[in-house]
Amino acid sequence: MAKRTSRQSPEDQNILDKLRSFFGGMPPKGDPGRRKFHFSFWYFLMALLALSIIHDYFTASQIDTIPYSEFKRYVVEEKVQKLSLKPQQITGILKEDKQGRKDRPFVTVRVEDPELVKLLDAQKIDYKGHYESKWLAAVLSWVLPLVFFIIVWRFLIGRMAGGPQGVLSLGKARAKIYADREVGVTFKDVAGIDEARQELEEIVEFLKTPEKFTRLGGKIPKGVLLVGAPGTGKTLLAKAVAGESGVPFFSISGSEFVEMFVGVGAARVRDLFAQAKEQAPCIIFVDELDALGKARGMSPMGGHDEREQTLNQLLVEMDGFDATAGVIIMAATNRPEILDPALLRAGRFDRNVAIDRPDLRGREAILKVHTKEVKLGPDVDLAKVAALTPGFVGADLANLVNEAALLSARRDENSVGMAEFQDAIDRIIGGLEKKNRMMNEKEKHIVAYHESGHALVAMNVPTADPVNKVSIIPRGIAALGYTQQLPTEDRYLMTREELLDRLCVLLGGRVAEEIIFKDISTGAQNDLQRATDIARSMVTEYGMSEKLGLVTYTREKRPLFLNTGIAPAKEYSEKTAQEIDAEVSRLMEECHQRVRTILNEKREHLEIISQTLLEKETILGDELRELLG
Repeated sequence: MAKRTSRQSPEDQNILDKLRSFFGGMPPKGDPGRRKFHFSFWYFLMALLALSIIHDYFTASQIDTIPYSEFKRYVVEEKVQKLSLKPQQITGILKEDKQGRKDRPFVTVRVEDPELVKLLDAQKIDYKGHYESKWLAAVLSWVLPLVFFIIVWRFLIGRMAGGPQGVLSLGKARAKIYADREVGVTFKDVAGIDEARQELEEIVEFLKTPEKFTRLGGKIPKGVLLVGAPGTGKTLLAKAVAGESGVPFFSISGSEFVEMFVGVGAARVRDLFAQAKEQAPCIIFVDELDALGKARGMSPMGGHDEREQTLNQLLVEMDGFDATAGVIIMAATNRPEILDPALLRAGRFDRNVAIDRPDLRGREAILKVHTKEVKLGPDVDLAKVAALTPGFVGADLANLVNEAALLSARRDENSVGMAEFQDAIDRIIGGLEKKNRMMNEKEKHIVAYHESGHALVAMNVPTADPVNKVSIIPRGIAALGYTQQLPTEDRYLMTREELLDRLCVLLGGRVAEEIIFKDISTGAQNDLQRATDIARSMVTEYGMSEKLGLVTYTREKRPLFLNTGIAPAKEYSEKTAQEIDAEVSRLMEECHQRVRTILNEKREHLEIISQTLLEKETILGDELRELLG
């Protein structure tokens, strides 16, 4: 069941905080004492009980318990006064006990003795009887168990009904509701995706001034679908819309609708929309919509009835939703190709907002947002950092800034410098530096010539990206060295010549080993795999083979933003498959021979780079170009 937020005045909020603190509640969010010890009503009860036990203990220790025979002896000796005769015991005061203490209270167990009263009368001792009523004990004997049973029953029912995992709350939507002040995100926190931001700024206007659009007969969009790769800022954009518009924000994941019980998902959808209508105007945000909205009938094993029933209920709720109610449904997914077409039609999700990876300027803007609270050194150039991070999304850049700050703190620096950003980039791309991994001299020479081959070929093919760094320091799990290239600008298309040059760069390390050592190692495994993928894509997807012509041989719909690593099913004959394999081999062999020619001609440069790497272990791009003139 979603919590509802309400607004209180500062005085009311202060009173509520004090009451919450007294009765064991946590302090409000943002209180520095939130995790510290606080006074609780239960602690008060425990202290009171402890004091009562201590009091009873010390009080009981002051009352002497004596045998009945000794009591009768005291009576005969006239050492007893003010007796109280009870059915089970006798209490009174001793004038003087064995130790000579006077006026000491005592108690003894009463024994059936008919002569006791006569003895007391004979000794002229003042005594009185005490009558104990049994009705209270009789009532408590059945009232207390009944009260205990009622309390336990109500506790169990409350846990079942109101708890987040309660059986009776299965049909309640588990969306979290944030008030406008709790979201804490605005469009100032969003950078690098200006086009998507402009689309959603219009949604904010719909929520703030709906009459501006409805007076001309327009209708507020019912739904907005945010589509993009993981980490591009889809959830952040949705929160920014809620923070800017100042309306309640319902947040729920698509996987939270479906349970093992039949009908629970549909019930939660109904409950979510019922709550939204009560809180209107508001925003419903469904994250990972593909978990709920997968196209019906896609699974080869048959449909999942419960998931499809939940999806059907969502379609009905969105279709029958009043557009003037001020409730906008936002959803995010990175698998738009598997969503049900009925979910994407106009009238449900009216707008599809594509959030692409940020370009160079976008990455710089994102870095400025994430470095607001970071103390940067004077040598830091965010434009250069943005150029060093092609393909990074917002989440990657946030991680980069954090890693750089942690490295500076580890080195006891007063600010985050450019060196820390460089090391953080290397750590994210290549993995953790393994300086303790010891290689023998032969392996070190192989790695040095291998990386030198990559770098030298990259510098001698016309369309390759410039070399930024060459290193033989092991990183990650299996990388014994790496050659880093950085594009000079953002590219969205690649020509056939550029792909062939990229193939040559990937084969440069393997060919260098062949030329220098007359042998080959397993270090080129990843290079060969990537090169084969490029060559096969050129033949089967891009139509770049003169022999096979302008035909594509992959028809399976692949994920737009995710790389599943699953090869598409073959939809061509065995003869065509053989021709494809032959063409891929031809492309690889042509690039192989081309690389051999380059490295044989530049053998002297290959030796220079390798020897420098063996001495310094790392060469930057400018140093490399200066080294080779």
